[in-house]
Amino acid sequence: MTISSPRPLEQRIADTRARFDADMDAWVATAGAGGPALVPLSFDWDGKTFVISTLPRSVTARNMAENGRVRLAFGPTRDVVVVDGVAELVPAGEVDAVADAYAAHTDWDPRRESEEYAWYRVTPRRIQAWREADELRGRDVMKDGAWLG
Repeated sequence: MTISSPRPLEQRIADTRARFDADMDAWVATAGAGGPALVPLSFDWDGKTFVISTLPRSVTARNMAENGRVRLAFGPTRDVVVVDGVAELVPAGEVDAVADAYAAHTDWDPRRESEEYAWYRVTPRRIQAWREADELRGRDVMKDGAWLG
């Protein structure tokens, strides 16, 4: 894909939000004593946070429990969105509500699997979006948890 000129910030934010609404899978990266992990996981976006689910014994779950740091990556290499966020275990009393929304968005319900899954809410702290090299400058669309612009 070749873009003739960089998108203005407002367009990058709109495109990023549209991707979060439309996509259902992302690459999820974590690191910790469990070692580095990069896995594709489904997600639900409620407009403020992402919900992901994984087996509690996975390296991803162990790393998130250890330090809460997570990176989500979306799109092909010429239309990238990268989210740095903080992951927290969804409280037991909220699981059904977030799991219902997740299942509706992803068309998959981990609660129906034979093993019990853990649920995590990821709050974005920084989001970057760019397509071509001409969009590398100004690729931040969110800093410190607030959309720019």
